[in-house]
Amino acid sequence: MAIAFLGMGLLGSNFVQAMLERGEQVHVWNRSAAKAEALAAAGAKVFGTAAAAVKDMDYIHITLRDDDSVNEVLAAAVPGLKAGAVIIDHTTTSAEGAIRRTKEWKEKGYAYLHAPVFMGPANAREGSGFMLVSGDQAVVARVQTRLDQMTGQVLNFGPEEGKAAGMKLIGNCFLVTFTAGLADTLSLGKALHISVKDIGDLLNIWNPAQMLPARLRRMTGGDYSKPSWELNMARKDTQLFMNAVQRGSGALAVIPAIAAEMDRWIAKGFGNSDWTVIAKDSVPE
Repeated sequence: MAIAFLGMGLLGSNFVQAMLERGEQVHVWNRSAAKAEALAAAGAKVFGTAAAAVKDMDYIHITLRDDDSVNEVLAAAVPGLKAGAVIIDHTTTSAEGAIRRTKEWKEKGYAYLHAPVFMGPANAREGSGFMLVSGDQAVVARVQTRLDQMTGQVLNFGPEEGKAAGMKLIGNCFLVTFTAGLADTLSLGKALHISVKDIGDLLNIWNPAQMLPARLRRMTGGDYSKPSWELNMARKDTQLFMNAVQRGSGALAVIPAIAAEMDRWIAKGFGNSDWTVIAKDSVPE
């Protein structure tokens, strides 16, 4: 099996290390040559251009920065592409970009599969974590075994092109807001002279992660008339957060924006509703 890998960042280089440890022969290329050359000692064959790296290869994996870099690198690889080669793109991109590339590369005679991941470098090295796919199920089936070797679980979201890209963005959106919320929680803890250990102990015992499925149902159910926490009361508590941090000369990343959104819904007459009413306009149809 002839394999090329374009993009030797933290994720790509660890994917390649794992492939080499499985006994696969891998051609590699990276914009900054040093990152690719670092894999030569492990057995990778390093090339100076993307086109040279993909020459006669059956599978071309890529992990790059964004839509533009994927388009640029694949365009540079075209002179070396073997007829019928499969391009497997692990880059986090826009859904529109993934849909467009799938169509364009199919018209050129190649299979393009967008397969973004919820994986860090350690996951890539050990073959754990999650890989997402969607689109032409014949293409997915063709590469299923190969993807199974690379990750703990392949999540197939069906035939809709671009859906894997969208699901990846949804996951990353949650991680970004979750992390920003934790940063604000730590700022409040600092202002109240509560240690990280105490905060961690509370979260371990209370474990708000267990509330996520029920919270999502409440937010999206459409009935906010039976509050478990009234919006007015949630807004009161939010002000307490802000006051405490301000007194401690700290900073908050997201809580002020949430307070403003709460005020908007209170002004619309929803103060006595369940506070999750702030999600009312965001629920997909």
